[in-house]
Amino acid sequence: MAADKLISSGGPWEAVLGYSRAVVAGDYVHVSGTTATVDGELQHEGDAYGQTKVALEVIAKALAQVGYGVEDVVRSRVYLANGTDMDAAGKAHGEVFGQIKPALTMLAGIQFINPNMLVEIEVDAWKRS
Repeated sequence: MAADKLISSGGPWEAVLGYSRAVVAGDYVHVSGTTATVDGELQHEGDAYGQTKVALEVIAKALAQVGYGVEDVVRSRVYLANGTDMDAAGKAHGEVFGQIKPALTMLAGIQFINPNMLVEIEVDAWKRS
């Protein structure tokens, strides 16, 4: 079954790697791994809290394009370069999702393509149509 809608951020890697920022499938939206990269520039270098906040802002914008919000997120996956950044990333994640409480997986020791990236996040959102 083909996706109902593909959401693009316009980033150059989408065409090269063959992916979408997000995919709508029925009542679900699946958002690809998202970093703190805005207009091709990594934001908050060396700051896991700041990178987490920016990645979640990019995710919120992708969800909004199809009428969803962070309150519709049911699963979040946070990938960290360093386990020592768990508290900082967790604090930012909790500020956004504290009352929503989606299922969460957090993994550390990830080697990102850009060694200055500390955090990457992907989410799944759901709501009844």
